[in-house]
Amino acid sequence: MTAAERTPGAPRRRGRRPGGADTRATLLEAARAEFAERGYEGATVRVIAERAGVDPAMVNHWFGGKETLFTAALDMPLDPKALIADLLPGDPDGLGERIVLRFLTIWDHTGGGRRLAALVRSVASHDVAARMMRQFVGMFVRRVVSSVAPDQVELRSALCASQLVGLGMVRYVLELEPLASADHPTVVAAIAPTMQRYLTGSLG
Repeated sequence: MTAAERTPGAPRRRGRRPGGADTRATLLEAARAEFAERGYEGATVRVIAERAGVDPAMVNHWFGGKETLFTAALDMPLDPKALIADLLPGDPDGLGERIVLRFLTIWDHTGGGRRLAALVRSVASHDVAARMMRQFVGMFVRRVVSSVAPDQVELRSALCASQLVGLGMVRYVLELEPLASADHPTVVAAIAPTMQRYLTGSLG
């Protein structure tokens, strides 16, 4: 039956959206809404998929799971599971260096300033993006910090996040020299000791 032959006022056919080219974008839109309303812990893959009108298997097909879907919804260029697996093994006293070096490597190879500037603008101007970023800090940064922190995990997580956001703003958004073009060893040597103190040192 064609659109012209359909009875006026008849309901549209309901059902799951096929896994076409627009499925990824539809899932991201649904995920942003669900994460904003329910938080990372409260949101489920099943409900996000229902909201997008697709089978829950499509989340794994496109994103590999809820964590990766969450960071994709934030437009963060990383895989949380892979990043944690890369950061946590090794000497806890070297975690600050590993975090700073990984941060530089990720942003230097994924669009740097333009992408980070867009993320900062979104967080500053949209409540949904701001709530999701707070959830990201709670989900990811806290997980890394809690693996080594002797106390005050929440405060240490916030301090580590402030260090990374500040570095990102100055290096990639403001492009303030000489930090903007400094090589990785120089930046790591300058910033990692502060990051390590936030992770394991005294905050007194």
